[in-house]
Amino acid sequence: MRKIYHLATCNTCQRIIKELNEGEGFELQNIKEQHIGEDVLEQLKQQEGSYESLFNRRAMKYRSMGLKEMNLSEADYKKYILQEYTFIKRPIVQIDDVFYVGNSKKVVAAAKSKLGIEV
Repeated sequence: MRKIYHLATCNTCQRIIKELNEGEGFELQNIKEQHIGEDVLEQLKQQEGSYESLFNRRAMKYRSMGLKEMNLSEADYKKYILQEYTFIKRPIVQIDDVFYVGNSKKVVAAAKSKLGIEV
């Protein structure tokens, strides 16, 4: 399965989709319209090791909700990710059973390499 979980209004997501052959061969899921499911989130947690590692601290709501001042548990991270799409790092590129989470150069390069795209 090849799928990209992204935010349609995110310029960084759009740039990365372009780098991945315009998303050709991928199912695209706009996480604002169709949130990440709990089953997918569990798979991501298994791969990444924690919900905290999937949590986007750059989201505007992170500060506005006062979460920055709180000591969040793994259960809290999971709850917030499931209830608010902006709290998950993006994009998430799924190639077969492997997920590439976020927009760091290293992550994008690994996804491109897996697809045979020159880095």
